Amino acid sequence: MAREIAEGTLGGDFDRADRADIQSKVSDAEEAAKDEVWGGYRYAVIADSQEPDGLKAIDLGAGHSSGGETLCGRVITALKSQALLNESVGAGYIERNWPPALKESGAWPLASLRQSFLNGSLTRLLDPDIILRGKIVECVSRGDFGLASGQKPDGSYERVWFNEPVGAEEVAFEPGVFLLLKGRAKSLKTAPEPGLEPEPAPGPEPEPTPGPGPEPKPAPTPVVGTRTFRITGDVPPEIWNRLGTKVLPKLRSGVGVKIGIEFSVTVEGQLAQSFEADLRQILDDLGLTGRVQVE
Repeated sequence: MAREIAEGTLGGDFDRADRADIQSKVSDAEEAAKDEVWGGYRYAVIADSQEPDGLKAIDLGAGHSSGGETLCGRVITALKSQALLNESVGAGYIERNWPPALKESGAWPLASLRQSFLNGSLTRLLDPDIILRGKIVECVSRGDFGLASGQKPDGSYERVWFNEPVGAEEVAFEPGVFLLLKGRAKSLKTAPEPGLEPEPAPGPEPEPTPGPGPEPKPAPTPVVGTRTFRITGDVPPEIWNRLGTKVLPKLRSGVGVKIGIEFSVTVEGQLAQSFEADLRQILDDLGLTGRVQVE
């Protein structure tokens, strides 16, 4: 009706005082509707693995539409006040919260690192992708961390950055890109490349020896064994799809994958340690630690 009056459709049926009264009532109704909506948003619920049911409810308090903020801003303010949301993160915080399963390898997949800032394992960020990418570029450039990509079977990488400029495009949140602890990055950068070992210094000429004898047989090359992992346990239905997208691709990197009521995979012995650490971190990201065992 207010629109019809404003457009003049009913203008002839109302005098100026009546029209002003109608506009005032429409404005009051709009404010009342906004207040009703604001009053309905009293709680925000976020995922929290520390809670018994995996959810944390946050009381936003009484709100009012005339407060000069948006509903989204109200939620963000409440999260910040309880230290559940931050605008940035420091190198020390990441190092203190480095997963124990990845301490020995010193390499944290960036995909897993990003997920930890999304699922509540670590503090939440306003924009995880932008903040983490900028922070990693900064930390790698000044030598707080290293960055690596292209993991090889022997545990080394095709490319390693440490204490040097790195482009933001290299910081990809993919399984093949890793954040490295300072010690691990330094050892990778100082390790000699294969085939470039220094030649021994020349020494005195050897004295002549008696005639040639039988040549010694070469020592047998040690055979690297394999190790088989079995993954068993109870998986809740709500994460069946996520289990398939997280765990199965990792199992396919080995040979002889068997899938039934349990998971089994065989990998080379020299890769077993890093494989197990990655697998345990994936299960931890899914919140399955304690429910699914890796044998």
